[in-house]
Amino acid sequence: MSMVLFASVVRVRDGLPLSASTDYEQDRGLQETKRHLKSLSKKLSQFPDRCTLKTGQHTVNFTSSLGVGYLMVCSESYPSVLAFCFLDELQREFIVTYDTKRINSAVRPYSFIEFDNFIQKTKQRYNSPRSLSTRVNLADMQMEIKLRPPFQLSAEDLSALNGFSHHSPSKYKGIAPNQMLEPVTLAGVVSCVLSLLCGGLNLLRGVHAIESVLQNEDEDFSYVIAFFLGTAACLYQCYLFAYCTLWRNGKSFLAFALICLCNMYLYELRNLWQILFHVTVGAFTTLQIRLRQPQGKAPDYNV
Repeated sequence: MSMVLFASVVRVRDGLPLSASTDYEQDRGLQETKRHLKSLSKKLSQFPDRCTLKTGQHTVNFTSSLGVGYLMVCSESYPSVLAFCFLDELQREFIVTYDTKRINSAVRPYSFIEFDNFIQKTKQRYNSPRSLSTRVNLADMQMEIKLRPPFQLSAEDLSALNGFSHHSPSKYKGIAPNQMLEPVTLAGVVSCVLSLLCGGLNLLRGVHAIESVLQNEDEDFSYVIAFFLGTAACLYQCYLFAYCTLWRNGKSFLAFALICLCNMYLYELRNLWQILFHVTVGAFTTLQIRLRQPQGKAPDYNV
């Protein structure tokens, strides 16, 4: 039968179990899968924030956010969309119920065992997928999984976790497509709009420069290149603000440096205020990229 069998909540930085569903199952296969889950829970910081591991007749799914990991074991045939909707509900309820300070200060295992009541109720709902309440966020989650599918862990990864391989699972750190950034702030939106404006101005001036070159062969074509490079740098900064990539902060600084160089080269075609505007917007966008970090990667997570 397709169903949710077990769920737990752990702290990412050290794998401390915070809560778990009450389990009366004595199935040997399930107990073995739960041992795999326990190993995974101690290494969550080394994996992307959404993963799936298939172990025989069972599947382990987990997500992590803001320093807390949410794991579940379900039967092999259980739909992944329902599984991650289930984890998403646990995450939203746990964040609302317990503040970050209390989570970080927890010392004893299962300090929030009372959360088991919510886990059990949610399990019952998701083990009856025909009920209307379990379909609320299915469309959104289905689209999210399609755009950002969970990382598929393999038996090799599991062996590495259990100490049978010299390859460290830390190779999964920083896998950009599986990292979610912090919520967008008003300042971040303003920086993107201004950056797009600068990119549009550069593009427009670049087109006019091409027209000048076509009409007058004495015109310097390098100005065209400078305008289009400035456009590319502005657009790339918007991309870096919106998406998490490897070496994101370094790339944003290089894009800002390119903006500065292009404006220095174009000093004959722009006045001081125009150059200052473009450079200031580039610096502001670079700062916003630096401030908008991946979720669950704060310094105290020891990642």
